[in-house]
Formats: sequence, structure tokens, C-alpha cells
Amino acid sequence: MPRSKEAREHKRTAKESIIVALDVETADQANEIVKELHGEVGAFKIGLQLFTAEGPRFVRKLVDSGEKIFLDLKFHDIPNTVAKASAEAVKLGVWMFNIHASGGREMIERAVASVDDVCSANGIERPKVIGVTVLTSSNADTLSRLGISERPEDLVGRLAEMAAECGLDGVVASANEAELIRKKIHSDDFLIVTPGIRPNNATTDDQKRVNTPAEALSAGSDYLIIGRPITGSENKLTAVRAIVSEIETVLQ
Repeated sequence: MPRSKEAREHKRTAKESIIVALDVETADQANEIVKELHGEVGAFKIGLQLFTAEGPRFVRKLVDSGEKIFLDLKFHDIPNTVAKASAEAVKLGVWMFNIHASGGREMIERAVASVDDVCSANGIERPKVIGVTVLTSSNADTLSRLGISERPEDLVGRLAEMAAECGLDGVVASANEAELIRKKIHSDDFLIVTPGIRPNNATTDDQKRVNTPAEALSAGSDYLIIGRPITGSENKLTAVRAIVSEIETVLQ
């Protein structure tokens, strides 16, 4: 079930719950966003587009400047490859990164073990490692076309349980499934990171399972990944502060 107001407040503030997606083409564009929003949000997400364009050096640069970075590369490969990639993510100093929970138990467990080993051997603070469940751009029809008969919420719940059993710190999931996850996994330390967040006045773009910031936090999400409603705004700071105000109504 959704957690109490007291549990959410103990975890983080409204600002800290926002992860801004740096889904842009260049480091210059990303740096402008980071500069404008420094201290106004909890973290910044670097995904496939920006990482492919600018590489690990840019990630290190932001980490070294003091920013919390969520490396959103969704590792999904044979267990050995994912374990080694996870070790490299740790060395970048990122605050959080993700792997696909659908990669299976061995892949997840090898990744977790690799992270723990590298952190222990090098004195590195352990990043949060979370599992991607079902992309928020997918719905029941998407899964059906892949030959998966489960409803999205059932598949998310099953993958979340496996992620927890294998030692992951949380999952990426829609707020539509957050309450289900909380019922299955009775731990306030298990994180739910939710993309597909759209304020009431925003478009859904290519997302299919979307929620407002207030809906997501009320349902039990911990962190909200927000991209275009902020980065596509003429005044990004105003957009962020409006979302913070909406979140604070939930935390009151």
C-alpha cells in the first residue's frame, strides 16, 4: 500500500524527489540545463542519447562537479557482460544506474556482486542499482505483440519481486504499479523510480502509462523522472518550481 506521509518525509524533500532527464544532443545543452537547475532538483539522468554523444568523460565531469547522476543505460546482456559494465558504472561515481530486470536472476545477481566487489576494493560509495520492469512506453497491446500474455501490472509485480530477492535497491516502474509493488515488497528502503511523469498541462508524447507528480508520489513512488515538461520549457526553473509546489501538497 502507499506509504505514510511520515515515511515519505523521512526519505526526501520535494526537490530531492525530482530527477531531470538530460535527453539532449550535446554536452553544451546538458550543461545549460544543469547550471540553471543546480540545487533545485535531486539529480540528473543521463540516458542513451547523451551518453552515446558525449561518453563517460562527460558523466565523470558532472559527477566531479558534485551533481548526483542517474546513469540510465538499462544494461541487458549475458551475465558476465552486465557484471563488467556495472563495475565500470561504479567507477564513474554515479549515484544510481539501472539494468533490465528481465535479464533474469543470474544476470542481476552477478551485477550486484560485481558492484559490491568494486565498491569494497576501491572504497567507493555504493550506488543504487535498480531494475527496469516494463517501459512506460509499453502497454498490454505492446506486450501481446511480443507474445507476453501477462497484464503490464502483473509482469511489473513479478519482476519487482525478483529484483528485490536478487539484491537490487529498487525498480523503475510506472506509478500505476507502485501500490502493487508496495504490497508485494514490504520495505521502505526498496525504491520505486517512476518515469512517464507529466504535469496536468503537459502532453504525453510517446508515453502510454503516465501520471502526474502528485499521483505518482501518492501511489508510493520515491523518485520522479521528468524530462520534456522541464527541459522543453522556456523557463525551466519556473517549471521545476511549479512541480515542486505540486509535490509539496502531497507531502503536507
